Amino acid sequence: MATPPADASPPTPKLHTRLRMWEFPDRYMFEPVDGLADLFLSVNRTSGSMDLVEELPPRGPSANPNVRVVFGVMGVLRLAAGSYFLVITDRNCVGSYMGHAVFRVTGMKALPFHTSSSAEQKKMEKEFSELLSAAERSIGLYFSYETNLTITLQRLYDLGDKFKALPLWKQAEPRFLWNGYLLEPLIETKLDQYLLPVFQGSFQNIHAEVGSEKVTVTMIARRCTRRIGTRCWRRGADPEGYAANFVESEQIMQSKGFTASYVQVRGSMPFLWEQIVDLTYKPSFDVIRVEEAARVLERHFHDLQKRYGAVVAIDLVNSTGAEGRLYKRYEQSIEPILSEDIRFVHFDFHKICGHIHFERLSQLYDQIEDYLKKHKYFLLNEEGKKTEEQTGTVRTNCIDCLDRTNVTQSMVGRKILESQLQRLGVLGANDTISKYPAFDADYKVLWANHGDAISTQYSGTPALKGDFVRYGKRSTQGIFNDLWNALERYYLNNFADGTKQDAMDLLQGHYVSSVSRDIAVPGKPGALESFRIAFALILVAAMFMMISLLQARNDLRHLVVALVWAGLCIGITQYVKKNGRKFCNRPRFFLSRH
Repeated sequence: MATPPADASPPTPKLHTRLRMWEFPDRYMFEPVDGLADLFLSVNRTSGSMDLVEELPPRGPSANPNVRVVFGVMGVLRLAAGSYFLVITDRNCVGSYMGHAVFRVTGMKALPFHTSSSAEQKKMEKEFSELLSAAERSIGLYFSYETNLTITLQRLYDLGDKFKALPLWKQAEPRFLWNGYLLEPLIETKLDQYLLPVFQGSFQNIHAEVGSEKVTVTMIARRCTRRIGTRCWRRGADPEGYAANFVESEQIMQSKGFTASYVQVRGSMPFLWEQIVDLTYKPSFDVIRVEEAARVLERHFHDLQKRYGAVVAIDLVNSTGAEGRLYKRYEQSIEPILSEDIRFVHFDFHKICGHIHFERLSQLYDQIEDYLKKHKYFLLNEEGKKTEEQTGTVRTNCIDCLDRTNVTQSMVGRKILESQLQRLGVLGANDTISKYPAFDADYKVLWANHGDAISTQYSGTPALKGDFVRYGKRSTQGIFNDLWNALERYYLNNFADGTKQDAMDLLQGHYVSSVSRDIAVPGKPGALESFRIAFALILVAAMFMMISLLQARNDLRHLVVALVWAGLCIGITQYVKKNGRKFCNRPRFFLSRH
């Protein structure tokens, strides 16, 4: 299969792909072993200063440094307790993008710059150790040493070869540059060969034969860092209009020498609302600063227009209940800016599709088909020339922007891909992907994995309803998997995501370093153990209540005992409900936009 040529002007200078790291008592030394340079990067372990030097320090019997191979520098994390140098200790090649290898980070290490001296410094270092450990476990991080993965194919083409000749970190889209804050100290010292742009999301390829033609489909998810966070601790938008769980999904198709791209986005409803965990299964939604909703939403959509052109906003939440209140606020706030270029479509996914009839999404497609055809997709011909451009995008949301959203986005992606393949003659005018079972199965798995990756980063579990995306139908096993994942989300939201949220904020610079607990106080020490004891007491009380009820048929005195146990059960339950927030793992630090 003919593919477009790799970038005509490779980045200058090239990035180091492999480094030998020497750990001396007073410094870290990074030795390029890829043949791109003869200089060593020296990092002082006390001051954190960085310099390029010509040789290693002298070594002897008393100075035998540890040596390991690393695959890139993520950047520097500056904290009040000291600074840390983040390096990639392991990687895995996951495919290629326009002829360039793409890697996933599978190992990361934080190297301390300092030696704790005072008791206060040691206390702060201990305070941050759990967060650094969580930071090292960050998932879904991707990079390339050779090309910019943070912007869409259409924008990369429009910016031209002069832009592509810039160092990769200068090309990177700030919204999707996961380690932008971490790279700042290296940018200050002009270490371009060490500045490796990383994005969080997903990257996957599939290769298939459709009739006599070969087809490659690539899916890229780029997570915005502006309001990055976990499922219940980041909802809605901030005052600047940046939405939580905002992800740009780009689907790229290559066949017969042509390359086509389609971009759609997802993100939380873009006004100020929150959902604070309190041990209930579905904590209440609260719209805050209602008077600012329209202004925040307008900022969000004007930013989308600037970046993507026209926008059709698809809202999948319920029409009634708690979700219905958010839908009404969304509808009222967007109404003043509706136009030919900003459309709003509400589609009550649960009411129309239920839990099994997802084929009814065709009703939604009928409402947006004219929009999709009008705003088209990006297309390059065999000579690499632009013959079509995408002039609008689809913005989809549900509550989490995970499960219902992924099912809907996969439907849109499938319709676009079919129209592209029909245009190239790979599919007949009336053919669909389902005519080719092997390709159809691979494409479904591609979108299912795409949704699972986005969901795991935000909620901690794979996407619900994934069996429909993966296999085209709902199954009993899929429903049971959804139940298990829902329970796991409940646990993570209440008892793990506070620490995870803190780690994300640290890595993005969205915090004021402090050990104060005046705001957003976490659960007190032993709170989780207290919850477990309370939960166990509820189970014991419920068990004895049932036993007493069974015995009450023979002796009415057991009915009184059963009522006592029932009262105890209700009392403990009410206590847990009233004090639920005290038991939760909550974020601990003041936040500020970096």
